[in-house]
Amino acid sequence: MLRTALRASRGVVRTPLLTPSSFTVARRFLSQEVRAKLQDAVSSTPVVLFMKGTPEAPQCGFSRATVQILDIQGVPAEKLKTFNVLEDAELRTAIKEFSEWPTIPQVYVNGEFLGGCDIILGMHQSGELETLLEKSGVIPPVEASDAKVAPA
Repeated sequence: MLRTALRASRGVVRTPLLTPSSFTVARRFLSQEVRAKLQDAVSSTPVVLFMKGTPEAPQCGFSRATVQILDIQGVPAEKLKTFNVLEDAELRTAIKEFSEWPTIPQVYVNGEFLGGCDIILGMHQSGELETLLEKSGVIPPVEASDAKVAPA
């Protein structure tokens, strides 16, 4: 019955196109107080990670992968602060709006939002993450070895 209601006089089904303006976007709009607290949190330590679970017990694969990448990069524990968004539903919602990034985990370096697991993975693979962490003073620069490799 619904199909026949949608049919045009020539038997072609016509449906309206969905456009961005046809969607209603619900935004919470963070208060200045909450925004200031989040800014303090992301600036509190050189590397800040909002994740599901803890580094010792991640609660999702993306959080686990992000922790592993930061570990491979050699980010020292004293320069890394993590927040478990599963412990605080308000934090989980607020950080997504603060960063304008819809997923968790989220990584910040020196108060600057880098991205989620996919971005961190790409930066790791390209060497960009190591360079950024070195320039930010999070990890020491890799020193070139003086040893020469004999030609084969």
